[in-house]
Amino acid sequence: MNSLKVVLLAVIFPFFLSVAHKYYVSVTQIEYVKEKKSVQIITRIDVDDLELTLQERFDKSINLTAIDEKQTVDDYIKRYLKQKLEIKINTKEVAFKFIGKDYENDQVACYLEIVDVAEINTIEISNTVLFDLFPKQKNIVKSKINSKVNNLIFTKEDTNQYLNFK
Repeated sequence: MNSLKVVLLAVIFPFFLSVAHKYYVSVTQIEYVKEKKSVQIITRIDVDDLELTLQERFDKSINLTAIDEKQTVDDYIKRYLKQKLEIKINTKEVAFKFIGKDYENDQVACYLEIVDVAEINTIEISNTVLFDLFPKQKNIVKSKINSKVNNLIFTKEDTNQYLNFK
């Protein structure tokens, strides 16, 4: 009887591993540096998820890896983020500059900056990163603006958030 339990467990256990699903989340940090009139942004996205998304949207041959990476990868990431991450400061849409990226374990850290920002009274953020491929994706945005810290959660159903600092 014990050997039957062992065999049954050996057959069933891999099934439980295969039905376990991945947790999809990105984390973006936004900080306003008043002295530099700059909004500095770091967004961390799962490497595999971003790679799959870029392959689906742009080029099947894209591989995100620090070794032998195509030069076009940064252009694709920049293009994708400009489509999926939108920011309005004081009700005006602003463009961010893609500074670069680093690989941190299983994530891509993308560095962005918005320059010439004299003050922030309001900020509106739309974050739809990875929603088109992963409907359960959650995007967390941590902001530090005018000495106030806020944590926002974006889902496929809730893609826009608004903060007022007046």
